Formats: sequence, structure tokens, C-alpha cells
Amino acid sequence: MKVLSVVGARPQFVKLSAIAADFRDNDVEHVIVHTGQHYDPMLSDVFFRDLDIPAPDENLEVGSGGHGAQTGAILAALDDVLLRYVPDWVLVYGDTNSTLAAAICAVKLHLPVAHLEAGLRSFNRRMPEEHNRVLVDHAADVCLAPTSAAVAHLMSEGLGARAVNVGDVMVDVLYRTRDSLALHGPSKRRIPEGAFVATIHRADNTDVPAKLRDVVNGLAAIGAPVVLFAHPRLVAKAEAAGIRLGGTNIRVEPPASYPELVQAVLDSRGVITDSGGLQKEAFLLRVPCTTVRTETEWTETVELGWNVLAFSSDEIVTAALRPPPTATDAAPYGIGDTAPRVRATLLERLPGR
Repeated sequence: MKVLSVVGARPQFVKLSAIAADFRDNDVEHVIVHTGQHYDPMLSDVFFRDLDIPAPDENLEVGSGGHGAQTGAILAALDDVLLRYVPDWVLVYGDTNSTLAAAICAVKLHLPVAHLEAGLRSFNRRMPEEHNRVLVDHAADVCLAPTSAAVAHLMSEGLGARAVNVGDVMVDVLYRTRDSLALHGPSKRRIPEGAFVATIHRADNTDVPAKLRDVVNGLAAIGAPVVLFAHPRLVAKAEAAGIRLGGTNIRVEPPASYPELVQAVLDSRGVITDSGGLQKEAFLLRVPCTTVRTETEWTETVELGWNVLAFSSDEIVTAALRPPPTATDAAPYGIGDTAPRVRATLLERLPGR
């Protein structure tokens, strides 16, 4: 079986690490295509190194750009790549422009598509990611869902026959990284005692200066140290709006490597983020999370009390300083065996079998 993975953004590299390791150990021919959607070394190269991912077989180097320009550039570059390798499966990850472009390109060439992390829905159609998820799920031949709720969403859209609940591959990666940190000691980068870890990057929070200012004011009003791992997009938007990200209690840091981020969350009092992946990782590490959005795809984290949605500065402060949640041993995202289940599903549904 030959599988071609298309990735282009930081969360996809993390997911890829578990898939690549399993495929390597089980003699699956695996081609890795990096679109170059995230081209900053701290958002790309460092992840391949720290997570022991093989170097990409192809790098399209599309760089940044608007949604149309970026998606179009990936589409144009992928045609020749897919025709050269002719894989049994094109495996796409998550909900980025790279995901959408790869799925469209593959189906136009009549190559089977498998979508990892299928079925997630925020039901917020302002989010570009929501459109990407829906379009890719309906184009895919196999929808590899992370939760039973995701399967239910797929079934409601008439995609039940394509849906398989394989669990969440991020659990595989997170638990492996957590155990490695426990065995080999923490990374060099540390955070102050009692600090919160924060990341903010989504357009709803960064593209309107008044909203971004409100979020930063919320972080500043918490009254405890906040380590803000600042995505380049956040830095650029803040500079353009004349907003100072740092403050008396806010320490701005460049993006952390994945092991560094996991260690920071483990050492923190809580997480404040608009990232889909980080709110789930906080739950898996049993660290309280405040999500700076009006909705979340990971509804289980809210239902279990480990995640609270907050959109204004006052809501951010109240949520961040809430009492600790009730302990739970719930495992809605699986137990860390998703990569083998993905491999088994692709083998079972191999076209022609």
C-alpha cells in the first residue's frame, strides 16, 4: 500500500508524526508532501526535527497568501506530484487550505482520498476552517473521525457509510511526548510558577483591532503571569494596529516546539487559547483551558468541565480564574492507538479489494 500524506501547517505536522512512525514500522510506502503553507522554521522545520518525522519527499513552497491564492497555488503544484507518485490513498489532515487543495486535486485525478480528523463541526460558517472541513468530508472516500460525535455529524450529512471512528491521532502524539518528557526531563524553556500559557491566532480575534485589543486587555487583567507564545500572524496584526502585546504580566515568546509547548502546559496553571488542538491537549493533560471563541469543535472538553468558552476580556478573566474542574477519567478521544487503526482502515478499504 502506498499512501501520500499532504501537510502544510503546524497542527498537521504533529498528527503526521504518529502516522509516519506507524507506517515506517509496518512497511507502508509513505510519501510526504509539504505544501509550504507554514514556511517559518519555528512553524515547520523544528517540528519535523523534534517529532522525528522523515524529511518531506516534496516541498511545494507555496508560502503565505490569501485563501484563494494559497489554495490555488497548492492545487497547481500538486497535479504533477500526484501523477508522479500515483498513490493508493491521498491522506489529508485537519482543516487548512492545504487539506482542501489536496482533496480537490486528488478527486479530480480519481485518486482515493482519506480525511483524518473528519466530522468535526463548529457550526460557525464565518470560520474558513469550517468550510474546509465540510467540503473535504464530502469529497473524501473515507472519513477518519476522531470521536463518536464526529461520526454523528457525518451520518447526519449522509456520509455514514464513509465514516470510521479511529480516535484522535493527537492522543498518540501527546502521550508519547508526555512520556518522553517524564523520562528524559523537561525542555530548557520554562515558565514562571503559577503562569498561564496563551496562544491567539484566529482571524476572529486578530483581524479586528478592537477585538484584539480586548483580548490582550483580558490577558493583562488576569493578575497572574501569562506566557504568550506569539504566532507571526499575531505579531504582525498587533504591530499594524499599534497594540503592545507584552505587559507587566504578559511575557511574549516565539512559537514553542511541540515538546516545549507540552512541557509549558504541564507546568502551567491553565491555558488560554483559540487553537483547536491546544484546548484538546490541555484536556488530555488535565490542565484547565479557557477558549477565546464562541464555539468549539471539541464539545466534550466543555461538557466535562475542563474547557470554558470566553469571548470578551471580562469573560476571559472570569474563566481563567475559575475554580479547578472536577477530576475525570473520561477518554472521548481514544487511548492513543489511532495510527494503527488508520492503517488498518486504509488496508481494509484499499480500492480494488
